[in-house]
Amino acid sequence: MNNNSLQFQIAVTPNPNVKKFSWGKEICANGPFDFASQKAAERSPLASGVFKQNGVLAVFVGRDFVSVRKHEGVGWDSLEGMIAESLESFVASGEDAIGPDPEADAEAVDPRDVEARIQKVLDDDIRPAVAMDGGDIALIGFDEGIVTVQLQGACVGCPSSTATLKMGVERRLMAMVPEVKEVVAMDA
Repeated sequence: MNNNSLQFQIAVTPNPNVKKFSWGKEICANGPFDFASQKAAERSPLASGVFKQNGVLAVFVGRDFVSVRKHEGVGWDSLEGMIAESLESFVASGEDAIGPDPEADAEAVDPRDVEARIQKVLDDDIRPAVAMDGGDIALIGFDEGIVTVQLQGACVGCPSSTATLKMGVERRLMAMVPEVKEVVAMDA
């Protein structure tokens, strides 16, 4: 599917209920954003359009891709095409993927802060790898050596997520931030 010179691609992910849609163009520089419902997606014209397709459970908007999770009993055959059409219409519209957040505050983070160092490792090393499979990982907090994260996009419900969390994320964070003793995932 093309929109002028954009190459629209649909990729399978390790999670059979999630597909990754991309078109070789940055769509959300200030993301990512994870929308678990139509109501949550109200400030995103992109996600709102995808939620109009019957069977969509969640929409994850990354920097240059969108992951869509469907209900388990719904097949991809017709849903995939309807989602692709919705995304193509959005790209053609030229709208911003995410509208302004009136509650956003720009808070400076002290680089010596443990959470800031954890976030840097997540942003620089872990999130790009996870995004390749249509997912993301968000830092929820750090307390007494335990990092709490939330898996997003294709990572939610993925059969490989526990192994990725312990063998990849936890090992990398422990190596890069000595204060980290364990990484746990918060339930979605």
